[in-house]
Amino acid sequence: MPPIPTLPPMDPEAARQALSDLGAQAVECVLGDFTSVARGKRVHRDDFLALGGCRLPSVVLGLTLTGGEPEPVFGPMLPRQYSDLTLQPDLATLAPRPGRPAEASVLCEPGGRWWSEHHAREVDASELCPRSALRRVLARFEAEGLTARVAPELEFFLLQRDEAGGRITLDSARAHPGAMARESACEAYSLERASHFDAYFDALYAACATMGIPLSGHAHEAALSQFEVNFHPGPPLAQADAVHRFKRLAREIAAQHGFLASFAPKPFLDQPGTGMHWHFSVQRHDAAWPHLFAEPDGADSAELGHFVAGLQDQAPAAMAFLAPHDMAYDRITRSDASPSHASWGGEDRSLAFRIPTSGPASRRIENRLPGGDANPYLTVAVTLGLGLAGLQAAKAPLPTCNERHALARSLPDALNALDASSTLRDLLGAPLIDLYVAIKRHEQAERAALDDPRQHWDLRHLIELA
Repeated sequence: MPPIPTLPPMDPEAARQALSDLGAQAVECVLGDFTSVARGKRVHRDDFLALGGCRLPSVVLGLTLTGGEPEPVFGPMLPRQYSDLTLQPDLATLAPRPGRPAEASVLCEPGGRWWSEHHAREVDASELCPRSALRRVLARFEAEGLTARVAPELEFFLLQRDEAGGRITLDSARAHPGAMARESACEAYSLERASHFDAYFDALYAACATMGIPLSGHAHEAALSQFEVNFHPGPPLAQADAVHRFKRLAREIAAQHGFLASFAPKPFLDQPGTGMHWHFSVQRHDAAWPHLFAEPDGADSAELGHFVAGLQDQAPAAMAFLAPHDMAYDRITRSDASPSHASWGGEDRSLAFRIPTSGPASRRIENRLPGGDANPYLTVAVTLGLGLAGLQAAKAPLPTCNERHALARSLPDALNALDASSTLRDLLGAPLIDLYVAIKRHEQAERAALDDPRQHWDLRHLIELA
């Protein structure tokens, strides 16, 4: 496995000046976990400058979605004594925290080393970090003389949740606590229904502008109380950062308006699910024609097919990242335009890897497999890393209907495929794969032990934390 490119140490004077420019007296140090929940600590600026970030117990790397601490993780993989980590900030991500005039927020990666019984060697905390994993993949791209641009599309639901007699029910959101109007049937692409939530989206756009999140628009989607936001194209790491931050902002601002914003993959079994679609283009460095996926005359290049072949080859294992919870397989098995095979082709939204109609300079591949619950860093890392492996192998993609590329139909199947994938172990590192699989197996077993897992696990936990 190639070494992880480390973040440069924080320059105290540069950090001091940046905080002064923002008028920040406190800094929120943010670490994204496998679910992309924002974990971390708020510290005074003087402590932030003195420590070069902040400290956090190592337990944070091994928590499940419900706050569990799996036995196969603590001791074998992570320190039993919960020793401290350093949260090392990436100052390029320092931004004002919306609605908090004297507070800044910065994305961090963990630092620290310990002996891993499971791997019989010292492990660095950065080996277990989704953001670090994406930076490792991007370093491979750079080494091949390639760069990428990506553009995400996120779907999410605006919901009201009621709980009575131990049962949870979901309904469409009211635009504010006193509002009478509620969507009773799907009003797909309705500008009128979307306008009921103008105050929410105005606040969301303003918060995104404050944090540099490049939204380009939104619309009511094709399910009850479902909306989609689009992003301008940009560099992969910055876009993954933006999606990580956006999901948190969408949830926080919804709570302020009296409803829930949920990225859960299939809240309603009779409605389409929630996708997180990503468009990828690849460019060559220092080339007269830099666009890898098309020829100057507009024809698809051979490299486009090679990239798709790499995605197809490991799609069953990649599903553990792209569909990371049991509810996500309701989205796959109850299709509603969600792909069930690693299919590819042109203008067909039921395909896994769609090639949108475009000019040669904007030819791209849309990965339609990820659900709203997928981690953005791991999604981008897996897509680019497997695509690069396909470019290096130079294989042709298989036909759309080929049964060899049926997707995993359950989370246990996907985790087994991931555990056995030497390609993804090489790409992301064995420590990350082993920790991820252990956490997800614990969550899956916890859910499976319940009498009504959809009620008492999915709707109780995943609706708010996906």
